[in-house]
Amino acid sequence: MSELAAIAKQMVAPGKGILAADESNATIGKRFGALDIESTEETRRSYRNTLLSNPGIEDFISGVILFDETIRQKADDGTPFPKLLEQKGVLPGIKVDTGSKPLAGFGGEEVTEGLDGLRDRIAEYVSLGAKFAKWRAVINIDTSSDVPHDGAIAANAHALARYGALCQEGGLVPIIEPEVLMDGDHDIETSFDVTFRTQQIVFAALTEARVEFSEMVLKPSMVIAGKKCSQQAPPEQVAEMTLQCLYRTTPAAVPGCAFLSGGQSAEVATLHLDLMNKAGPHPWALTFSYGRALQDAALRTWHGSSENVGEAQKAASSRAKLTSMAASGTYEKEMEAAGV
Repeated sequence: MSELAAIAKQMVAPGKGILAADESNATIGKRFGALDIESTEETRRSYRNTLLSNPGIEDFISGVILFDETIRQKADDGTPFPKLLEQKGVLPGIKVDTGSKPLAGFGGEEVTEGLDGLRDRIAEYVSLGAKFAKWRAVINIDTSSDVPHDGAIAANAHALARYGALCQEGGLVPIIEPEVLMDGDHDIETSFDVTFRTQQIVFAALTEARVEFSEMVLKPSMVIAGKKCSQQAPPEQVAEMTLQCLYRTTPAAVPGCAFLSGGQSAEVATLHLDLMNKAGPHPWALTFSYGRALQDAALRTWHGSSENVGEAQKAASSRAKLTSMAASGTYEKEMEAAGV
């Protein structure tokens, strides 16, 4: 097993998942603003320190995706965040894309940018301690205008494949994230069709770019109806159709799929993941790479005050433990009220 393959396996270790703490300054600024927390370099550092210094985080979290600002920051005791995570046995990761922009010629569709200079940035991030990277592609659904088109999916798949190849060349495990957004009024069947088509095109591009499947982790969307759809599918159908999509598109050589929560509530995202694991075993580990679904309770509890750090860490640990149990198929909804 290569070093990158071993890291990829560690990222999807049994009962563990990835904390996505890679929000851009603009994104975390919006979340802070909703709670009347001032967003400065220090408040952002303090919040990330609350999450990353949490005692016992390594029991449930295998890796943390960091933002460019965060990977250069230090914990309260002066330890660089990547080193702090390494001491806990948690893998430091880094978001390397520069965000999505409108795709010329495709109204309402986007393409993720950031390939220019990526080889050099990867080398720098490796020197800072990163072990893996993340690149998010955004696939919109708009049934009124037949969005997405295959050309837009292909543009994003090409970028994901080039990024993946550059990461593996430079010593990082790439997380391949083709996110099909749950915005809109589309039904779950439309979500399945788009997710299936997207993953087909992405894996074809990865093959052409000679990306090693054993040295990557897939970060897929769950197959779920749009938020505005009047007919929301039951959890069992979401789990079944998501699994169908993976079985039809994802090579068994991929060590694991770390699902994004995509705007689902923490409880719903946890339940869906648990149902998929209860239907196992599967060729790949099925785990999580959640952002808001792992952080929301902790952020509300912290609320910008150092006095709340302890309680915020307890909230983060509770959520991480429940999600970890879903990754092993041992979660039950009743655990939410019990505050496990």
